[in-house]
Amino acid sequence: MKTLIKGARIFDPSQKLDAVADLLIADGKIAAIGQKIEEAGAEKIDAGGLHLFPGFIDAHVHLREPGQEYKETVATGTRAAVAGGFTSVLCMPNTLPVNDSASVTSLILEKARMEGVCRVYPVGAITKGQKGADLAEMGELKEAGCVAVSDDGRPVQSALMMRRAMDYAKGFGLTVISHCEDLDLARGGAMNEGAVSSLLGIPAIPAEAEEIMAARDVMLARLTGARLHLAHLSTAGSMAILKWGKEMGVKVTGETAPHYFTLTEEKVKSFDAVYKMNPPLRTEADLEAVRLALAGGVVDAIATDHAPHARDEKEVEFEAAANGIVGLETSFALSMALVRQKAADLNAIIRALTIGPARAVGISGGTLAVGATADIVLADLDAKWTVDAQRFHSKSKNSPFVGMELSGKIIRTITGGKTVFLDGKITRENLI
Repeated sequence: MKTLIKGARIFDPSQKLDAVADLLIADGKIAAIGQKIEEAGAEKIDAGGLHLFPGFIDAHVHLREPGQEYKETVATGTRAAVAGGFTSVLCMPNTLPVNDSASVTSLILEKARMEGVCRVYPVGAITKGQKGADLAEMGELKEAGCVAVSDDGRPVQSALMMRRAMDYAKGFGLTVISHCEDLDLARGGAMNEGAVSSLLGIPAIPAEAEEIMAARDVMLARLTGARLHLAHLSTAGSMAILKWGKEMGVKVTGETAPHYFTLTEEKVKSFDAVYKMNPPLRTEADLEAVRLALAGGVVDAIATDHAPHARDEKEVEFEAAANGIVGLETSFALSMALVRQKAADLNAIIRALTIGPARAVGISGGTLAVGATADIVLADLDAKWTVDAQRFHSKSKNSPFVGMELSGKIIRTITGGKTVFLDGKITRENLI
């Protein structure tokens, strides 16, 4: 099976490629990129006026399966992913049961094989049950298919345990993904600590709760030589710590999320729990620092931290509500807003959605190089649309961007040479 995409503006930071050209797909691989390609018998796609990017990679997604299928499943989560242009997602281990064993990893991968429409890369737990007491069997997790380890949602509090985890992870070639939060400092908090929390009387979390753990884990990565990825960074101090770690030669990468470069703590004045997340929305100064770090290449990846919740978990008092928002279907357009606002260029944004996360977590993808798997996104950068949660492919609707008019629309998502999403509709049941 061959597919010929004609006349798109092909943009690939991994190859410094930016040209209007044709792209040929054969047997699920990228076979050629060039001018006026002709191929007898190939399906032809007219992509004039569209941008063609490598398929996006999200290094931080909660698919909720097993155990919380009322929020999301592998099937619905991967459909939301391809609707947002993501052809690969890393799913976090805080499921029920926790993904701390080969059996849970295998279940997730089987679900992905039978029901998924994008690539799913499981992340195993650092400690058994994410309790911080005993290391999970990392060798078993790696053999079963995990690409990284994390205790996301509940960080490893003990520095000694984290040191041991990094030593073991390094031995198995696994990236350690750190949820940067000092639980003692953060305990009981529901928003960012500062003038707004004082005004509202809401218990708060200081920026230092994130920054102290980010700095600790950078130092431990320097000590052990492990590959470290700092998750959902949200503060100016964290941007400085990430930059500092890289300048020291530490094998450290970092991600932020669209809500941290789009929204601030001012939104919490509404007391609407759709704005409750962890880490919390920060100050305008933090937002600007995140934007600068992203534009300058200090931040390696834009991740969504896609965290689906049922209505009754969010439509409660702010302090009692669950943390998190859905983000797979809005991430691209929110990221493109930075380009329109001249806060970052297109290269910085697409790099952070493609080759940046691929390299950070050590997976393939994020490139249009000839011979690479044909994971591709076609997008209309000028198309305007209004966020409507009822049209989401995700099972959950907890988005703070509902009603917002955005520009930048995913037109087609191709995974392994197969069109899985086209003009708002899922076009395949699975990737088998």
